[in-house]
Amino acid sequence: MTLGATYQRSSQLAGQSFLNAFSFQPIPDPTNGRVTYVNESTAEEDGLVSVANNKLTLRADYTTTLSSSDSGRKSFRIESNSQYETHVAIFDIAHMPQGCGTWPAICACNEVGANWPNEGEVDIVEGVNDQTPNTCSLHTGSNCTMPSSRSMTGTSDGTDCAAYDNGNSGCGVNINDNKSYGPQFNSNGGGWYAIERSSSYIKIFFWERTSNSVPSDINSPGSSIDTSNWGTPAAYFPDTDCDFPTHFGAHNIIINLTFCGDWAGSSSVYTASGCPSTCVDYVNNNPSAFSNAYFEFNSLNIYQ
Repeated sequence: MTLGATYQRSSQLAGQSFLNAFSFQPIPDPTNGRVTYVNESTAEEDGLVSVANNKLTLRADYTTTLSSSDSGRKSFRIESNSQYETHVAIFDIAHMPQGCGTWPAICACNEVGANWPNEGEVDIVEGVNDQTPNTCSLHTGSNCTMPSSRSMTGTSDGTDCAAYDNGNSGCGVNINDNKSYGPQFNSNGGGWYAIERSSSYIKIFFWERTSNSVPSDINSPGSSIDTSNWGTPAAYFPDTDCDFPTHFGAHNIIINLTFCGDWAGSSSVYTASGCPSTCVDYVNNNPSAFSNAYFEFNSLNIYQ
């Protein structure tokens, strides 16, 4: 496994500067969720976005009961104004959305448009219905696979990354830490996720807030970082059997929260999560269940 490299900081984002680096996407949900993605002015009016103490909070509506004719629970989908190829991004996350029916994600992709999945997609944080652990995954065009055995602390959950080969489950890695996602992540004070993307590999790292092995690059990010000091990644995606230049283009960072939809709302998935009722009925009728359906970010540092 390639050890890592040195990068220089290009963006130091927190609070309002974090928000300013992104744009709201009031679009139909690509994953067919029970959601209405709102624009920034609606998000501000409805209290779905806020900046306080230099932290950014993004949440879903948790006061409105929906009828079957309503379009979906109001929520957020934001996309970075800049695109990235070779880079490192460090997300300092204090809280992530939780609740039955929730499907939060942080991904690097170029998702909206006719060319998906040929530019590739990297899911950094993703899960449904509070089920741990976090799943990191790639979704690509055809002819991209991962070795079944590779140097990472997570567990492979599929090696074929091609989106159309396996119902778009992609090549996933389950992080070997139940505090990497959902209520257990939140009750532990959150933690740090980092992605390193190069021309020959993608690595994703996770550190719990209470870990005693968090690199200084992570808990106090400076003007430069050296990823070779970060140890074994949670998820490692090498180019052994996947030509990166033809499978991965320039990516935006997308942060969103949907409900139900193709994954969280699949009847078998929802039932197996131990969640009540049906996903859509639960999301429609239990607004107060989503009072904790929010991201709170301390910072985002990007290096290139």
